Amino acid sequence: MIFDFDGLLMDTESTALASWQYEWRKNGLELDVTSYFADHGGDVSAERYAQLAAAVGPGYVQADSHARRTAFRERLHLTLGLALGIPEWLDEAAALGLRLAIASSSPRSWVRGHLDRVGALVRFDVMACGDEVGAPKPDPGVYELALRRLGLAAANAVAVEDTPHGVGAARAAGLRCIAIPNPHVDWSRFAAADLLLPSAATIPLCEALALP
Repeated sequence: MIFDFDGLLMDTESTALASWQYEWRKNGLELDVTSYFADHGGDVSAERYAQLAAAVGPGYVQADSHARRTAFRERLHLTLGLALGIPEWLDEAAALGLRLAIASSSPRSWVRGHLDRVGALVRFDVMACGDEVGAPKPDPGVYELALRRLGLAAANAVAVEDTPHGVGAARAAGLRCIAIPNPHVDWSRFAAADLLLPSAATIPLCEALALP
């Protein structure tokens, strides 16, 4: 099984949104959430800071803004654990003898740091991250890298994703895909997924693997 990280294993999507809302409100403004989420897994921080700078005007200092926002997000992360049902799926995967991997558009240091903090890093045999491939999801590169490191053909693995562009990347790599949408994504955009679930707690892993 190959898991996405942000928004799937841990809800870092919500903490990211909350941190940007916090920073906009610190400047007496309100973030337009409808245009917040990108349709790819790449880093759009520069664009977001530029948008905020344009809204604030000449008094805006990006270095101060960045320090304040990231400090706020790190405080949120202190209590952030694995998503609902994920610990049970990981336990069941181990009992079934499944090898586990991560395919994330985020940098390796980000993914490792969060998983290590909650004691889950040792659960995964392989990791493929955004700073090891040429393009973010929906480009399939990170999934193809994970498959190479597992030594498996796509037909012998299943992906688990939380975004439409993540599902697109998995499918482009030839993988079946279970989708567990994060709270900020429209469910109607997951037609390409083989199975759509509200959370990993909905059904046991063995049932999820049997359905797609």
